[in-house]
Amino acid sequence: SRTISLLSQLEKINLDSVVGESDHARYVTSKILHLVQSQEKTRKEMTSKGSTGIEVILSTLEVKFFNFCGYGFITVLHFIVMKYIYLLLYLCGGRRASVLVTKGGTQVLLQLLLTASKDSPPNEELMVLLHTLLAKIGPKDKKIGVKARINGALNISLNLVKHNLQNHRLVLPCLQVLRVYSTNSVNAVSLGKNGVVELMFKIIGPFSKRNTSLMKVALDTLAALLKSKTNARRAVDRGYVQVLLTIYIDWHHHDSRHRYMLIRKGVLQCIKSVTNIKLGRKAFIDANGMKILYNTSQECLAVRTLDPLVNTSSLIMRKCFPKNRLPLPTIKSAFHFQLPVIPASGPVAQLYNLPPDVDDVVDESDDNDDAEAESEIETEIDDDKDQHFKNDDIETDINKLKPRQELGRPIEELKMYEQFFPELSENFQEWDLVSKEPKPFIPDANLSGPIVVPTASVE
Repeated sequence: SRTISLLSQLEKINLDSVVGESDHARYVTSKILHLVQSQEKTRKEMTSKGSTGIEVILSTLEVKFFNFCGYGFITVLHFIVMKYIYLLLYLCGGRRASVLVTKGGTQVLLQLLLTASKDSPPNEELMVLLHTLLAKIGPKDKKIGVKARINGALNISLNLVKHNLQNHRLVLPCLQVLRVYSTNSVNAVSLGKNGVVELMFKIIGPFSKRNTSLMKVALDTLAALLKSKTNARRAVDRGYVQVLLTIYIDWHHHDSRHRYMLIRKGVLQCIKSVTNIKLGRKAFIDANGMKILYNTSQECLAVRTLDPLVNTSSLIMRKCFPKNRLPLPTIKSAFHFQLPVIPASGPVAQLYNLPPDVDDVVDESDDNDDAEAESEIETEIDDDKDQHFKNDDIETDINKLKPRQELGRPIEELKMYEQFFPELSENFQEWDLVSKEPKPFIPDANLSGPIVVPTASVE
């Protein structure tokens, strides 16, 4: 077919390192791109199981990229590389993104991103295309965070966002890539140390109908970053819990038609992540978060489409509500459990004398946070935990899982009931009426189990 012929020409171009072949490479790539854009059959043919189309494009992209870099032809490089990336974007849409991952495309794209970022300034169009493609294949590659860190490409997207905050066309795909990177705990800590949490709060803000897609991606990225306890503590120390609550109230009041429910849920997800630590829960209580979420949830109850907001708010409030032991003699409880005898002094009397708003259950969930924060960045084993997860709390021994049947009384006390149940204790055998001796028991061959023959009375 025409596609196979063009791919074979690309393979020949790979073997030739002459710069003069750039025009031929450009022509062949344009023809393949036109076929892919116009014909669904061509797209399926190049991404089918036995096709080598993706391998040819990736190898051509890699070979030509390094050849042109060596010769210094940056303009030619950008044009041809962008053609190939456009081609990969069309080929790897939707479910076909996993095909590019299995062919080693992630490694090639990260290396391409690293080398292209050394230009001063980097080519904007090339960076947009590279990040768009990485964001598309990122969820299909579980190791993309580790690969990015090993290649040194982790901070490239972060630096692009820092220096192009007003360029939303470039910032959006960069944030999408950062969101994929942040699912790895080691990457989240590393990015947090480079100021990514503070950077996210420069992007998110009060209600505005402009750039809502950018706001949504920034909130999702921030929620993933705040799952790291180190980043959550950093957010609490800078007073961002109060900022998140203020932003949520503003969007709640202005979004009267409930068109931006996903953004409101994104803010709640950030609050949910930061309240996983004890400092975050305390900051949430101090910022009057319980009253804010309770009131906003009451206003959302009448609209069924806002149930996700009510559910997430309920989870946050349950997690942050002060914990008290029973009996609970305060107004917090609908029931009053009165002890029979309350001593005048001691720990019980101290609990009864506590004010209503005091949390009398000591929260020790974050006592080892400092050690955990250091281990997050020092150990690389965390990357494989998602692949080989083992829960030590689950018992696998079948013998231990069987319930133990224990008698309610000793055997001696139960012997008094033997006369009522003789079949449980007596040995029933069939007697030979001639010899007046018990016959030997012979099981029936047609039956699978033993047969119990009742005793014949002999007089």
